[in-house]
Amino acid sequence: MLKDYHLLKQTLPFWQHLNQNEKNILINNASIIEYQSGQLIHHGKNDCVGILIIVSGKLRTYMISNEGKEITLFYLQPHNVCVLSAACILDSIDFEVLVEAKTTCQIIQISSAAFLQLSKQNIYVELFSYKLATERFSDVMWAMQQLLFMSFDQRLAAYLIEASDRTNSLDIKITHEQIAQDLNSAREVVSRMLKHFAKEGYVHLSRGKIHLINKQALASLK
Repeated sequence: MLKDYHLLKQTLPFWQHLNQNEKNILINNASIIEYQSGQLIHHGKNDCVGILIIVSGKLRTYMISNEGKEITLFYLQPHNVCVLSAACILDSIDFEVLVEAKTTCQIIQISSAAFLQLSKQNIYVELFSYKLATERFSDVMWAMQQLLFMSFDQRLAAYLIEASDRTNSLDIKITHEQIAQDLNSAREVVSRMLKHFAKEGYVHLSRGKIHLINKQALASLK
């Protein structure tokens, strides 16, 4: 049972459309769980850990190809809600998505059974589930589009610009290995392209950090 349900009210837009009994079902079937960095939270469509609300930390969702290659789809930040971890309650979801803790995380975990019960009896809960699933599927399609139709220099430029915009800083603290994982590439390829960007005067490289010098030039590559 969740003692402090403030975050439920804050992150679930259908909260105001629940009666007291339905609110109690959510509260009684939600708990805070801590996951360590690298810990696998959701193992694919045959797993159904429930709805996840990120309190702190960052989650990575990814797929694994037949060759065993990991393909990063998107990240989830604090106050984001993960519905694909409860794919068993969504008939339209029929693909394998894995979720791991990228950092140490605190998660509010709502049981799939309780959420399914509410979805069946409250149209606002059902609509929220499918709206969120649709948004996440759009993220998946965007990742696939980048992988299939954009050259690597375009993908890397877009990645750096997005990271800069997200943190509102020209300094991006990240390793080449992390970028390679996010862009589904090899570290050597990332390092080679970053060195090319540095040579062109787009970025300055230092240990564990990338400083954007010419953001406009990077944008022109997209």
